[in-house]
Amino acid sequence: MSLLARLETSLTAVGDQLFERLVGLGDAEYLWEPVGSMWTVRPVGDRWRADWADPDPEPAPVTTIAWRTWHISVDALDSYSLRAFGTSGTSLSGVEWVGTAVEAIDLTRVALDNFAAGLASLGDSGLSRQLGPDWGSYAEATHLDLYLHALREVTHHAAEIALLRDLYRSL
Repeated sequence: MSLLARLETSLTAVGDQLFERLVGLGDAEYLWEPVGSMWTVRPVGDRWRADWADPDPEPAPVTTIAWRTWHISVDALDSYSLRAFGTSGTSLSGVEWVGTAVEAIDLTRVALDNFAAGLASLGDSGLSRQLGPDWGSYAEATHLDLYLHALREVTHHAAEIALLRDLYRSL
């Protein structure tokens, strides 16, 4: 099995776990804020926007499931896809997001699939290619580095989502 095939298998497994844990997610749970001063997504006019600051505050705020799905989908996967492959699964950027669980789940799946397709298009040999000057201080990193970083982001935030779901269920 090629390196790319192994990576694709890992990302698919992580995505499957995440989407299994998102089954039955309702809007109240999606936006649930179990502690004060959480980052979430909020309605601004007729749109929804994720809370965000640069640089991140220290310590970083606790975030809702809504915020975490935005972070996985737009802030991570879609921003990587747009810069690396010129494609966006969600057609959203910056802090734009959605206010319902159903929309968030659908767009997260699209962002994950789009990112995976972009990397698959590189083939095994493309994984060792550097990202290039558009990536600033990460210019010398490879597409393999990007793939591993994305896998880490999805895994990390999927685990946080699972924990929030467990806590919400125990209310």
